[in-house]
Amino acid sequence: MKTAVASCTSNSAVTTDSIKDLLKQVAYPGFSRDIVSFGLVKNIEIDDGTVTVHISVQTNDPTVPEQIFNNCHAVLDPLPEVKHARIELDVQAPAAQSGESGEAGVKNTIPGVKNIIAIASGKGGVGKSTVSSNLAAALSKQGHKVGLCDCDLYGPSVAHMFGSHERPLATDDNQIIPIETHGIKLMSMGFLLEDASPVIVRGPLATRYTQQFLQNVEWGELDYLILDLPPGTGDIQLTIVQTIALTGAVIVTTPQEVALIDARKAISMFDKVNVPILGLVENMAWFECDHGTRYPIFGDGGGAEEAEKLKIPLLGQIPLDIPTRTQADAGKPIALSDSDTSPVIEKYQEIASRIVNSVGT
Repeated sequence: MKTAVASCTSNSAVTTDSIKDLLKQVAYPGFSRDIVSFGLVKNIEIDDGTVTVHISVQTNDPTVPEQIFNNCHAVLDPLPEVKHARIELDVQAPAAQSGESGEAGVKNTIPGVKNIIAIASGKGGVGKSTVSSNLAAALSKQGHKVGLCDCDLYGPSVAHMFGSHERPLATDDNQIIPIETHGIKLMSMGFLLEDASPVIVRGPLATRYTQQFLQNVEWGELDYLILDLPPGTGDIQLTIVQTIALTGAVIVTTPQEVALIDARKAISMFDKVNVPILGLVENMAWFECDHGTRYPIFGDGGGAEEAEKLKIPLLGQIPLDIPTRTQADAGKPIALSDSDTSPVIEKYQEIASRIVNSVGT
């Protein structure tokens, strides 16, 4: 692998800061974020042209330290100022998801919350927020105490889907009090903005908002906290998996290959940080007309085939459905309805039950 390397400094002096700057070119395997900002580089020593880099990583994947080792050498070895580069890796198995040290950082539990489940897609436009909202509704209807955190800062939709325009209050301890609608506790950037106001923030501020939504909200006693993640595998996703001990992740996709490509990336991301994949939901699986004919608009069974190929559970296949859209626009997810004839409501109840059985609570 060829890597473009800039000179350390204008006077060719090697310093710990210049080495650290160069190591920012080394991404954590599977992510866009580098090993320096991820906190893996613990110490840099320079002695007569020999540069020793101490790196600590927690993973069960043997390819992760190997890639980091090779990529660090690819950055440092070409430097004429460096006679010898030594990459010393301290590799440890991740602690169990119980608030102990986790992948590349310290993962904490949220007081009072039994299970934290991330809903991810890797790609936008697959109906992830619709799935998140209706899954939260289905779990609530089964008698569980449920919260839903909209982690998509740039395109928040949970406030609209639950028909609330309230502004959150705060406790005396500066904890945000979530909005409660239909018996579900909600937090979303949509509660803090006017409808037409965009969110214009850079990565570090987005990370801070995400941490506040997770750690500075008084969620109270919950059986399930559902995290509606934004598309992709960027800073917000990394902040979540680095900060919070997730019970598991649910991947949402449509049947078409262009969506499955990104679903695989999301699955790979969670695998690398040792978050269990609870299963895959194939959304928009088909459209059924009034005469009972099914039309596979986005392909036929791609999500089901992918789940079988990856050996992960297929939690359910949800059809395209006009009432699902109209209910979301009206501010009441369809899974909250009492109809016993809707196939979509039945699908969400089945998915909720499979998740409950999977996590054992």
